[in-house]
Amino acid sequence: MINEIEKDMKKANKKLREKLIKNKILLNSLKEDPPQKHIKNIKKILEYIKSGDVFQVNLSREWHGKINKKYSPSDIFFKLKKTNPSPFAGLAVFKDKAIISSSPERLISVKNGYLETRPIAGTRKRGGTGIYDVALSKDLLDNQKERAEHIMLVDLERNDLSKVTVKGTVKVNESMIVESYTHVHHIVSNVRGKIKRGISPGKIIKAVFPGGTITGCPKIRCMEILSEIEQAGRGPYTGSMGYINNDGTMDLNILIRTIVQHKDSVSIRAGGGIVADSLPKRELEEARAKAKGMINALMF
Repeated sequence: MINEIEKDMKKANKKLREKLIKNKILLNSLKEDPPQKHIKNIKKILEYIKSGDVFQVNLSREWHGKINKKYSPSDIFFKLKKTNPSPFAGLAVFKDKAIISSSPERLISVKNGYLETRPIAGTRKRGGTGIYDVALSKDLLDNQKERAEHIMLVDLERNDLSKVTVKGTVKVNESMIVESYTHVHHIVSNVRGKIKRGISPGKIIKAVFPGGTITGCPKIRCMEILSEIEQAGRGPYTGSMGYINNDGTMDLNILIRTIVQHKDSVSIRAGGGIVADSLPKRELEEARAKAKGMINALMF
């Protein structure tokens, strides 16, 4: 009798496991780039900073895996919106690829003759309790390293906007506020300027793309260093998604917190800005915190 009950329980458990696997988006665990590789890359960047090549470099790393074919890009998008709700989300579906984004960052907005960019620089992971979470948010805003990094990147964005705006109109109309998302706190500012007459949407995008917060300072040298260190191309990650209207108005995000689907494969990237006093292990944990919402969308 007991043996029969045990057999029935094993059968029931097997069926339950099969059902859970069948209904999961991710077929196996996501494979993460080796942590030691990321730490080694951070140390390389610190050497470049020490030698005076750059001030800050935004380094990223990848996770990848296989998904259940029964789930469409829109299924994953709506799941991502639940696990990582953000203001600049978007979905683009192609023949056998999809860009599934829940981005918190605006690259550029154009409306009523003004353009705006909304840089994010400075991150803390969320805490488990209300008091601890508030303390982490305050620590982020009070941290001199985070503030200095943020100010430097806001200045970079001001410089980019000055290329296509009327002289003297570029202003920081929101300075270093904390925005809290599901898994992280961010320091955010808003930079605004009046567009020069005769400036096309293409010229505006050329002036600001790619965003300084996801390359570093100075942009060109940072991109050269990232090409050398990351080695693989980023794909859509840290590119941009949005819309451009016939009248020239537009709103474009920066493709962070973004899942890239290719047939039955998915990949995500996350990272952070490396400066002179960055701690490699802390930067590794920050990248993992940023990836958490995307990982949860695929795993649960």
